[in-house]
Amino acid sequence: MTQVGEGQETTADEAGPVTTFGAPTVGEILAERYQIEEHVNNDSAGRQVWRGVDVVLRRPVAVVLRHPGGDSATEMLQAAVAASRVIHSNLVGVYDAIDEGERAYVVREWVDGEALRELVSQEGPLDPARATAIAHSIADALAAVHATGMVHGNVHPGTTLIGDDGRVVLADARADSADSIETDVRAVGGILYYALTGRWPHNEVRPSSLPDANRDATGSIAAPRQIRAGVPAYLDDLTMDLLDKRVAAPAADALAAELARLDAPEDEYEDVGPLRFAQGTSTEPVRSTRKIAIGVGALAVIAVIGLIFGIQAISDSGQPGPQRTTQAGTSADGVPAGDPNASGAPEAPAPQKIKLTEDMVRLVDPPPGDRKDAAEAKLTVDDDKDTGWDTQGFNQSNFGNLKDGMGILINLGTPRNISDVRVETSTPGVAMEIRSGTSDPGNSGTGDAKIMKDYKRLGEAEGKTTGTKEVFSVFEPDQKYQYLLVFLTDLPQEENGSRFRATVTNIEVYGS
Repeated sequence: MTQVGEGQETTADEAGPVTTFGAPTVGEILAERYQIEEHVNNDSAGRQVWRGVDVVLRRPVAVVLRHPGGDSATEMLQAAVAASRVIHSNLVGVYDAIDEGERAYVVREWVDGEALRELVSQEGPLDPARATAIAHSIADALAAVHATGMVHGNVHPGTTLIGDDGRVVLADARADSADSIETDVRAVGGILYYALTGRWPHNEVRPSSLPDANRDATGSIAAPRQIRAGVPAYLDDLTMDLLDKRVAAPAADALAAELARLDAPEDEYEDVGPLRFAQGTSTEPVRSTRKIAIGVGALAVIAVIGLIFGIQAISDSGQPGPQRTTQAGTSADGVPAGDPNASGAPEAPAPQKIKLTEDMVRLVDPPPGDRKDAAEAKLTVDDDKDTGWDTQGFNQSNFGNLKDGMGILINLGTPRNISDVRVETSTPGVAMEIRSGTSDPGNSGTGDAKIMKDYKRLGEAEGKTTGTKEVFSVFEPDQKYQYLLVFLTDLPQEENGSRFRATVTNIEVYGS
């Protein structure tokens, strides 16, 4: 049964705890219209939640009642009136708000189903696709709320309701001075985290009686992928970014658009690509990154063609002479549409190799690594293919399960636009990836452990190399990067079959 009104675990209103005196009785009709039928629960602020029926329209309703009314109920009634102005399929509809002095109550839509907190507590963490769909619905609802200039202030597994018909709705708006658009958006990260792990991140969102997020010895939150298998990397990254207050929170409509892209059918779920926030209120799901590329390319061609014809029209209108026709897809001079020289636009500068020096690189060897080969890091940027960083030998390709891997940290000195990173190894069969972070926490075992926790992988995980040269084009063109980590996660076996090791002979970074 729906737990309408159950939200943040806050104290009751400042006027004092809500008493049961003045509560309705089964069969009583409030305001000559709303018949009370069943007491459902008391919400976290001490208000009573009843199931009833609108005897005029003959529809089920939820009645949230508190005693006393008057000044002490003003906040509840004002929030209800404000919520009633926003009509959205993922928001519980508010029908009425009445203050009788002795008691006050809000009448709203009844949803047959259960709250997310009950669903997860009974069934356990949800699969990634279902968690994404729920978060998508909540972000859509928040986008509608924020578009009116209001804040919801009570996004929580207890106010996230899943109807028996599959509909997901957000209930019980209850914002106060501590709430903001940002706290609403970060709470969507909390919804994702709870749906994926069964735990609620207290510090990152708001305290609750729900179990706190899993944390390490420093109090930092553990990522969903560290808790359970099967969480896609991009969904894990999105969840952690929303909960990380060092990362700017997107607008609700941008978040809804990203979740719409991830909210794909199960057979397409793994093919949605890396994260990208696109401002806008459209939530039409994007099913394939290939379709996006085709669509964007088509729009670009149309835009260039339109610009060429516009310039030609202006030119022709100001200079008499014979009319010239153009073939579709070319300019009047026969230059193919889309050629930057067609409009005199300068060509984009080609990426340049960024000069790396030995003081810009260091070894990252997380515990229990002994960092014995730290001095060899500089050999990866000395432009000598005959030298390099030779890893120690391990009994297993995955570093003997001692650690996730090891690599070379690059500090470019200042944020730069990056096009690609090129890595050369002595032999094929090395699994590598590029990670990025915002700082170097220190050239030590402790610093390397923090890098493992904080740095994010760019792009999808790569398989083992089939050659000795690998190019990583995993960078967003509108972002800048300063700290890059070339990270080895799996090593090839030596020819004699005894140990697993690799040599990184050269690393190059290209950008502007």
